[in-house]
Amino acid sequence: MVKFITEFNYDELIEKSLRNVVYYALKIVEEQGLPGENHFYITFRTNYPGTIISKNLKVQYPETMTIVLQNQFDNLTVRHNSFSVDLSFGGIPQTITIPYDAITYFADPYAKFGLSFEKLEDEDEHLETDSVSAEKLQTGNAEVISIDNWRKK
Repeated sequence: MVKFITEFNYDELIEKSLRNVVYYALKIVEEQGLPGENHFYITFRTNYPGTIISKNLKVQYPETMTIVLQNQFDNLTVRHNSFSVDLSFGGIPQTITIPYDAITYFADPYAKFGLSFEKLEDEDEHLETDSVSAEKLQTGNAEVISIDNWRKK
């Protein structure tokens, strides 16, 4: 069942769409491997619900951790809400599972592409931003840009 909403949260919709970029990039790698020189840096929250890492890694990285998917990884399994991969840490092979919502940064340095995911920590800050935007609209200080200039005629 779909949750009833009273207003659109476009920041959340954009973030979900960008997380789908990560999903599809990983899905390509799962199916055919990394093409060319592409490789991924993925930073994630180790304490996020659903993240599965060994106790040793959790002690070493209590909040965030960055992994590299380049030459030495196995068994990449891409699911709808998370992915898992076998990596070696200190010569010890381990399987880690990372929910997409735990990812804070995703980059492919070869393609010069990166995404940073930052959720608003303070809801009051979000509301303050909304009220400033609403105030600008009410006073006529907002700039509206028409997309008609870029449409093909």
